[in-house]
Amino acid sequence: MELRIRWKTIILIFTIWFTLADCSDLPCRARSIKGNATVCVCSPEYCDTITREAPSSGKYFSYVTSEDGLRLHKSTGNLRNYVKDSSSLTTFELNVTTKYQTIEGFGGGVSDSAGINWKSISDPRLRQHLIDSYCSDSGLQYNMLRVPIGGTDYSTHGYAYNELPEDDAALSNFTLSYEDYEYKIPMVKACMEAASAPIHILSATWSPPIWMKTNNEYSGHSRIRKQYLQTYADYHYKFLEKYAEEGIPVWGITTTNEPLHSSVNYIPAKINNVGWTLDDLSEYIVHNLGPTLRHANSSFKDVKIITGDDLRFTITLYWNTLVAVYPETLKYLDGVAVHYYMSAYVPPTILSQAMRGYPDKFVLATEICAGALPTDTISVDYGSWDRAELYVNDIIENLSNNVIGWFDWNLCLDTNGGPSYINARVDSPIIVNVRPETEEFYKQPMYYAIGHFSKFVPRGSRRIGVTFTTSDAKMDSVGFLTPYNTVVLVIWNKGAGETVRVRLGSKQAELYISPKSITTLEMLNE
Repeated sequence: MELRIRWKTIILIFTIWFTLADCSDLPCRARSIKGNATVCVCSPEYCDTITREAPSSGKYFSYVTSEDGLRLHKSTGNLRNYVKDSSSLTTFELNVTTKYQTIEGFGGGVSDSAGINWKSISDPRLRQHLIDSYCSDSGLQYNMLRVPIGGTDYSTHGYAYNELPEDDAALSNFTLSYEDYEYKIPMVKACMEAASAPIHILSATWSPPIWMKTNNEYSGHSRIRKQYLQTYADYHYKFLEKYAEEGIPVWGITTTNEPLHSSVNYIPAKINNVGWTLDDLSEYIVHNLGPTLRHANSSFKDVKIITGDDLRFTITLYWNTLVAVYPETLKYLDGVAVHYYMSAYVPPTILSQAMRGYPDKFVLATEICAGALPTDTISVDYGSWDRAELYVNDIIENLSNNVIGWFDWNLCLDTNGGPSYINARVDSPIIVNVRPETEEFYKQPMYYAIGHFSKFVPRGSRRIGVTFTTSDAKMDSVGFLTPYNTVVLVIWNKGAGETVRVRLGSKQAELYISPKSITTLEMLNE
């Protein structure tokens, strides 16, 4: 018996020592899908992790994700004194004295579908892996979440709050939904608990109760009935109250998600929506929503009010035209939001150009998902590097044009890209696969593409000047000065591998950039 106890003690001591000694990250458990396309598989027993290493003087850390299978692969190197020579190497020069916008953060959407897929996982270990993958220091370190106000196209049915009694201008029956209590609120709280930085919540209404709308439908061509403009403002105020009661403060709200769908007759609109004329939108902001939130006795005076929340090109409509014709809206508006869809037809410079003359206002990129366009023939494209490049391109375009924050859409979906009650199937950075014999989820290359920014560019970072010379146009980049007094450079290489130089003041790093890859480099600002 004594010998048995001794052996148990030895095993326990060894286990503790091994656990404490092994602090390295867990690598991707890759599964090949087609050719060299891979996903990283998470099970209840295992999920890959990545921690940010704080660079010391004279050192840099690099993190690489590539088409050939690297996933935020971490390495370190030494900085050398900069020596000007006749080398033909591509050289990135970082200028920390040239500063642009301050970054608010990165995140994704806590839709009903995301919550449903998360809660469909029965093993609490795997559920926690998914939350940690997005929100903890071992994951992407999301610090923003987008939470719908009521239902969306990524719900199992059309719904809003206070649907009954009809024509209830006083909103006497306003309560949150089953979906809030069962899916969205638990998922948000889990992220808040896992995160080391405050999570800022952005919310938007897709459709209010249909009795407020001119067509009495969740989708289709409609407006808010004029007699319910104040009711619509009160609807948002009550939502803020209910979420505050749950311990979830809301950072900002938008005037409506994608109003263009419902504003233009010839655009097919299956998605839950409501449209705006600029006359009605300005009236709503100036006489209803603005005074309701900014009233002296309001508990939500500091909640950001954001217009637009639609396709990139609509910034000229829902911002420039709106504030030019109705300048009184500027008293209440904090900024404008844009979505990815159809951006290929509009130059990203429209974002920075639209905000010239408004230094105290901002732009947010509030939605993107792959597989959503009419030309996309595959909803969930496992291991797609093209979709990772779509994401990194969108992030760089937005951040390079003074956008302060970036949101993906659904945090996770099922293997069909849903559920969606209107059958709007798309892709997601995490795909959940729950079967009778096993439960697991897959991290797509898109997931790691986001991480090259969200994990290393914390709230309060400033975009800085980056110039580089190259023999071709296969590379793109964006740089930041972080609150840690480090400099972060993200390099997207669309072509063959090559050795590059990165210069910061009198120091430089020389490193190999893998073909078809994303590299994040971090070093001290010395």
